[in-house]
Amino acid sequence: MEGSAAVATAPDGRDDGYDDEGFATSVSPLGVGVIVWLASEVMFFAGLFAAYFVLRSGNDPWPPDGAELDVARAVLSTVLLITSSGTMHLAVRAAEAGDHRRVARWLAVTLTLGTVFLINLGLEWASLDFSLDTDAYGTSYYLITGFHGLHVLGGLVLMLAVAGLVLGRDAEAPVGPSVAVTGYYWHFVDLVWIVVFATLYLLQ
Repeated sequence: MEGSAAVATAPDGRDDGYDDEGFATSVSPLGVGVIVWLASEVMFFAGLFAAYFVLRSGNDPWPPDGAELDVARAVLSTVLLITSSGTMHLAVRAAEAGDHRRVARWLAVTLTLGTVFLINLGLEWASLDFSLDTDAYGTSYYLITGFHGLHVLGGLVLMLAVAGLVLGRDAEAPVGPSVAVTGYYWHFVDLVWIVVFATLYLLQ
């Protein structure tokens, strides 16, 4: 779990709440709140996947004839999000060290990777021969990938807000808590995509 949060800055420039090794020594109420909220999001996606498998068990063939997904494009999406999880981790560690410049740099890289992911998803949708209302498979596919895409978009907006905090007028303000909760959210989005990829593109 990425580090969390403090309300003051240590003498060496590091956000207070971290030990000499850069690891969190406390968890902020904000961090706890985000974790609880993410738990509810787990239940939401669990419901979507449960519905998918119920439909899958009641329809044969599955996927229907002609419903071909672009697995290579999905692999690219997976690589993009896994890489972005690594860059987000680097942003969190930079925040723990109080290095706002590196925070901004790694958030920018993560933001770029997430944006390319969404573009790639849009291109995949445009290439498909079925739509949301074609059949049960189309409905479940677009709902799962669509809701995940909305969560990715939400993460990008959150990153922009945090970047504004890092680069704003009060650039010396502690950013550890904000970057940490952004990291919680982004890792969650990445993990959900791995389940989406395994379910829709590998298991089918």
